[in-house]
Amino acid sequence: MNNKRDAVVVAYGRSPLAKAYKGSFAKTHPIEYGAQTLKGVIAKLPGFDTAVIDDVIVGCATPERYTGYNIGRLIAQRAGLPDSVPGQTVNRFCSSGLQTVAAAANAIMANQMDVVIAGGIEMMTDMNMLHPVEYQDALLSEQIPGTYISMGLTAENVAERCEITRYEMEAIAVESHRKAAAARDAGKFIDEIIPITVETDNGLIVISQDEGIRPNTNMLELAELKTPFKEDGAVTAATSSQMTDGTGFIILMAREKAEELGYTPVAKFVSFAVGGVAADIMGLGPIVAVPKVMKRTGLTIDDMDVIEINEAFASQTIACIRELKLPLGKINPNGGAMALGHPLGATGTVLTCKALSELKRTNGRYALITMCIGGGMGAAGIFEMEQNPK
Repeated sequence: MNNKRDAVVVAYGRSPLAKAYKGSFAKTHPIEYGAQTLKGVIAKLPGFDTAVIDDVIVGCATPERYTGYNIGRLIAQRAGLPDSVPGQTVNRFCSSGLQTVAAAANAIMANQMDVVIAGGIEMMTDMNMLHPVEYQDALLSEQIPGTYISMGLTAENVAERCEITRYEMEAIAVESHRKAAAARDAGKFIDEIIPITVETDNGLIVISQDEGIRPNTNMLELAELKTPFKEDGAVTAATSSQMTDGTGFIILMAREKAEELGYTPVAKFVSFAVGGVAADIMGLGPIVAVPKVMKRTGLTIDDMDVIEINEAFASQTIACIRELKLPLGKINPNGGAMALGHPLGATGTVLTCKALSELKRTNGRYALITMCIGGGMGAAGIFEMEQNPK
């Protein structure tokens, strides 16, 4: 049943996902590709008066250096939004881009705001994935040795604890690239990607496709890769998410505001949940978050038509699929982070864009977005399409 304070998605979009360090965004300021993406999403709403925006909420896992100084506000300004439009930056590591959507939806449903832009961004080219020892709390590190553990080691821990073989991990990595390549070739990402213009030594060029997809990925080649996180381990670069630069944004409105402004809702935000696990097995976070959001909504996995689970690592993806009994045919139908990349703070928004586009294509109703989170957490959100009743 519709409610006038429902938080509905009226427009969404993401940048192409570029390889960190050597990709198309490596020499472009994140505020620039963030602003271009935001402007592209806003352009999907003809005649939209940006002065009605109540807030811009941007997720970022490392809001410092190039993404510091409250990048949420800076992107809003760079995109040409009026001074009256505020901005904030949110950090819940890998789920930051989904957390912002939940925060925006909550503000709308609580009747505190009517129009909110939520999104996420990451410049992994400029990121240090290890927290320097001099900034760590020694007592906490002693009490909970996994507090500052590297993400790669958590993936090794999950593989060992859940008895997941290297062969199984490499098989799902190959499948991720296969699905992503097929989706790209079929034009399935066109609906959600906002082309970005970047300056190079050869002049301005337009980037419109994801850069990490390797269609020829195969088991023989992956079997030759080293295990960088642990000697004689099982996790490789290929069975880990790619280091990626990227961004994405979603415009949410109260249903009554969308009707007033004449915009047709794409989907409705249903619910969101987070949960915690031990930091040294952080990849198992979805195992606690997904049941919480299902219980809260009264929905089940069977009700979901699309499931986007972030492929932070193959080991944790497989473990979560098994534990939650997720149907393989609904999971990451157009590839996951091992092929497309994981721009930490942006990933929740990127996965939401992918899921909404897939629901539109397949006439589906419900989408589940879930991911593990550094530090030992998990998040899960559910969206319902507006025009696709079963």
